Amino acid sequence: MFWLLATLAYLLGSLSFAILLSRLSGGPDPRASGSGNPGATNMFRLAGKRLAILTLIGDLLKGLLPVVIASLLGFSLHQQAWIGLAAVIGHMYPLYFNFHGGKGVATAAGMLLGLYPPAALLAVAAWLLTFILTRTSSLAALIATPLTLPLLAWQQPAALLPVCALTGLIVWRHRGNLRDLYAGRERHF
Repeated sequence: MFWLLATLAYLLGSLSFAILLSRLSGGPDPRASGSGNPGATNMFRLAGKRLAILTLIGDLLKGLLPVVIASLLGFSLHQQAWIGLAAVIGHMYPLYFNFHGGKGVATAAGMLLGLYPPAALLAVAAWLLTFILTRTSSLAALIATPLTLPLLAWQQPAALLPVCALTGLIVWRHRGNLRDLYAGRERHF
């Protein structure tokens, strides 16, 4: 049952709301425009606030729903975290879109919200503070996710290993942003 739910979580995560909403609205493919990332930030740049918010909500729910379902089915917190990670991997490497997906930040936030809401609140607060101070979405994401690790190690250690893997994947997906940040050419709002 665990592998079935993890597979379903991956398939749900593979639904790219940015791409689907762009197609429905007649807008450009976010993988080929702007930053090239099919996520809420690029959708804001390409299609405006409304579609960016819808993308954010859809991506967040992709991480939240599998964890909630796993919890309702009686899976341990450790198993819930791996199932949530499968959804994030689906977002990053979507089966339906040639494995060219987003960076997983909103889906990871949904996963954290389902696993341990205080960790999600910490990540959101860190993201918002960093974004307000720097106007740089990628830097905010790179700071927010790792900040949840000490809290999880203290309060929910069963979720720590999957969330460490999640953090590593998010940093990996932001490697181009890290180069741009270091070179001083990262996009700001």
